[in-house]
Amino acid sequence: MIAVLLMLNRGRSRAERVRAWLVGTGAAVATFLVCTAVSLADVEDEGGSLTGLALALLAVPVAGLVHQANRLASATRERRLAALRLAGATPGDVRRLGALEGGLLTLAGSLAGGALYVVTHLGGPLPQVPVVVALVTYGGVVSGARAGRDVVVSPLGVTRRARVRGPRVRDLLLLAAGVGLYVLGAWLKGRFPLAGPYGSVLAMTAGLVMMLFGLTLATTWLIGMSARRTGRRARSPEALLAARLVEADPRAWARALSVVSLTVFFGAAVGAQQASAGYSQAHALVDVALLLALTTSAVALVVHQAEELIDLRRSLAALSAAGVPERALGGVLVRQAVVAALPVCVVAAVSGVAVVVLTVVDVYPVEALAWAITRAVLMAGVGVLAAVVVALAARPLLRGALRPEARA
Repeated sequence: MIAVLLMLNRGRSRAERVRAWLVGTGAAVATFLVCTAVSLADVEDEGGSLTGLALALLAVPVAGLVHQANRLASATRERRLAALRLAGATPGDVRRLGALEGGLLTLAGSLAGGALYVVTHLGGPLPQVPVVVALVTYGGVVSGARAGRDVVVSPLGVTRRARVRGPRVRDLLLLAAGVGLYVLGAWLKGRFPLAGPYGSVLAMTAGLVMMLFGLTLATTWLIGMSARRTGRRARSPEALLAARLVEADPRAWARALSVVSLTVFFGAAVGAQQASAGYSQAHALVDVALLLALTTSAVALVVHQAEELIDLRRSLAALSAAGVPERALGGVLVRQAVVAALPVCVVAAVSGVAVVVLTVVDVYPVEALAWAITRAVLMAGVGVLAAVVVALAARPLLRGALRPEARA
């Protein structure tokens, strides 16, 4: 299988090499963030714990970026995968090839991220490095195998099965459970019945993780409602088409905006905390991590735009052939970004401030609310702006989807 993979890689296009670089870089960043977070978990002060938790949670959307890149790769390996099927390979062989390719790319990336951590943390704790490398590599293997589930490869070409998943009630249940566990841990504090004095901290941490996952998944409901409302009030064909495209697959947008929502959430939460406690070194480190997350969010949105344009290339090419100008279709991309990102960023910003303020509502200074709200508004605006900028930057991808051969 490795020999087959090496043979196929000799014919990779530039786009496939870029996707491979994305997977490896994402694995490196995730490994470095998790290793650093584990080392900061040993720090006794609150600032170290805050930074460690932020870095650990910011590794989650980076892993999501890796999976999206794998999904995109599985949809665009048309010639290579069709050639394998023509040579007698089964669908299982193709999925195993994807697992092997994903595993090798994440292994190389995680080793680079682990090496960077070792070089930058000389004298610090190192036992977690091989464990994190192994976990990230395993995640790459699973992602590579699962990414090909929606791709049907035959000697005649490659098609993608439509498996659009709408909002699910269990997403809301996960969010509610996370909020409940976090509030319970904050309310009981040292009186939590399990795990002694650390019970409240563990409960709040677990609740925050569940709440973030639930918030990310539950945004499917929010995006769907926003798209339906925009569609009903649309006054131009571009706005109507953008709303209907978002409404058709809100979960894909929720997945793509997970990085943005986490960045806005942490930015608003850190702003609310520093407004009451003052700016510290821990806050500075978290702000650096947020800049990294914002960059990751832009890349994740580019990958999502590329995947969507691949799925819609025939429809878009047909619209172009019917006389719809490219500029109008580019406006559809921008409107999609606004329809999906605006409600997500607003809810994430409000949630970030609420988590901090409600936890210490009895001692939180009223005068600090002005800066907390201002920071939340700025973070929501930055999130929406990032989505719009990515949509504008995706014009070359749209131009490629409108080429005459895309109609075939």
